[in-house]
Amino acid sequence: MAFFDLPLEQLQEYKPERGEPADFDAFWRTTLAESGAYPLNPQYEPVDAGLKLMEVYDVTYAGYGGQAVKAWLILPRERAAGKVPCVVEYIGYGGGRGSPLNWLTWPAAGYAIFVMDTRGQGSTWQPGHTPDPEPEGTNPHHPGFMTRGVLDPKTYYYRRVFTDAVRALQAAACHPAVDGERIAATGGSQGGGITLAAAGLSPLVKAAMPDVPFLCAYRRATRLIDSLPYGEITNYCKVHRDRVEQVFRTLAYFDGMSFAARANATALFSVGLMDTICPPSTVYAAYNHYAGPKQINVYEYNNHEGGATFQMEAKLAFLRSLWPL
Repeated sequence: MAFFDLPLEQLQEYKPERGEPADFDAFWRTTLAESGAYPLNPQYEPVDAGLKLMEVYDVTYAGYGGQAVKAWLILPRERAAGKVPCVVEYIGYGGGRGSPLNWLTWPAAGYAIFVMDTRGQGSTWQPGHTPDPEPEGTNPHHPGFMTRGVLDPKTYYYRRVFTDAVRALQAAACHPAVDGERIAATGGSQGGGITLAAAGLSPLVKAAMPDVPFLCAYRRATRLIDSLPYGEITNYCKVHRDRVEQVFRTLAYFDGMSFAARANATALFSVGLMDTICPPSTVYAAYNHYAGPKQINVYEYNNHEGGATFQMEAKLAFLRSLWPL
């Protein structure tokens, strides 16, 4: 794929208006308070995963509406300094938490990792174990998750996911081996978008590492590309011609640009300049609005895979610079 978006020098300056609703903050305060009324009740069940150097826990905690959400917590067995920093990982679109064996890099480096299962997902490329009970009154939607409940922010799918994400941070911080003052959030694509939401909504996030983040600048994305998952929104609007503005009014409550503008954690982003899934201008739209200290790694000739292992090495170095072990 050749370059199709703005030139890099324009991307570095690209900062569109956020267009967020006036009650954006009130909406999220109310949402988190409603779920906060349910006890978090994190349960950590030890699992024998055949890993001599790591402890593995099958986690269940109360997410949105008190509904059960699954996760993995993996700890290095040797913790010379007592409590360890924890990386909370959010997963790319369609994937679930999979196996503990999928998540060994951070604990091998001496950090805990808490992997949140994404409700309703986990049947595309990696299995998941958390259902998504849809609220009453949700609208018919295009196959996938992008338009599930999209006619009302109260019923929209990502209201539940982003709330689960904030509660995941709390569940990670509750474990006695985790240093609640050193929690990082990370993820790629959808996981990067969830990372931005978590960083904008929770002070527990002290470091954020969103890779090629999805769920940013929806209107721009749908006008620039027709690939999935943004294409789910395009296809829905193609059929429901009379609901286009209603759709984008809802999506304005869930835009990574707005969460980025409220995030103060030190951040490391990444972007692929040939990315046809999350176009570079949508990534830069969030990056340029990000309120905290930030840097971005640019992968000039890469599509949605971004930096892959190169970026993982960069994230390890980034976290070591913040929290040496």
